[in-house]
Amino acid sequence: QVQLVESGGGLVQAGGSLRLSCEASGRTFSSFNMGWFRQAAGKEREFVAAISWNGDTTYYADSVKGRFTISRDNAKNTMYLQMNSLKPEDTAVYYCAGSAAGFGVPTSSGLYNYWGQGTQVTVSS
Repeated sequence: QVQLVESGGGLVQAGGSLRLSCEASGRTFSSFNMGWFRQAAGKEREFVAAISWNGDTTYYADSVKGRFTISRDNAKNTMYLQMNSLKPEDTAVYYCAGSAAGFGVPTSSGLYNYWGQGTQVTVSS
């Protein structure tokens, strides 16, 4: 079993920055591919970014490419999402997720086995 806990959400003005953290406990974090997803009110959950188990491979949604950076520190069992140039449309609950998939870095939520409880990010205009 893996437990994931997000932190770092909050209220920020448009153009500002936030850094989300996802701390893992339980099974070996370093063997998991990890991802960030978000869900805005009234909308479906959507992919934001993903990173391979060793950090060598990353993927981003087009909507955040160039503004968000995903990273991880396996020694600290923690994944991060640095969010810059935030826009009101980035407002959502952000979830971290872990995938025990044996190949590739998934961008589909259905391929993730473990989820955090979510952290709210609100960007004011």
